[in-house]
Amino acid sequence: MAAIHVKRSIEPGAIDARVAARAARRIEECLRRHPGGQVIPVMGESGGEEPLILPREAVSLLAYVLTQVAEGRGVSVVPSHAELTTQQAADLLNVSRPHLIGLLESGAIPYRMVGRHRRVAAEDLLAYRRNVAVWSYSDRHER
Repeated sequence: MAAIHVKRSIEPGAIDARVAARAARRIEECLRRHPGGQVIPVMGESGGEEPLILPREAVSLLAYVLTQVAEGRGVSVVPSHAELTTQQAADLLNVSRPHLIGLLESGAIPYRMVGRHRRVAAEDLLAYRRNVAVWSYSDRHER
């Protein structure tokens, strides 16, 4: 398979919000027309082409990305196997770098050392974020 350069982030305002909103609505309509299907056929605007068959999860992710862009937010796609710097990890959690370092050193989030630098696996960071969201939700609703 030939290598294709894929942009992994979209800065706020880089895409016309109206175009993104229209595309997101059309994708949502397509998902509703194919409830429960594992794959979604995507037709070209002219309809004369063979449909592109996409996994449902990929189509849902694209709809989410377009919705965020339509609302003026930037979006980044990070593979789960990626290793992040402490600044990137802090940015993803929306915390300060010193706070993240404290989480790493307390053992709340696994990391490894590369020379003198810490690296955090994206999947570990996302697992931590999911767990914190569950804890935060249950703490608020138990009181």
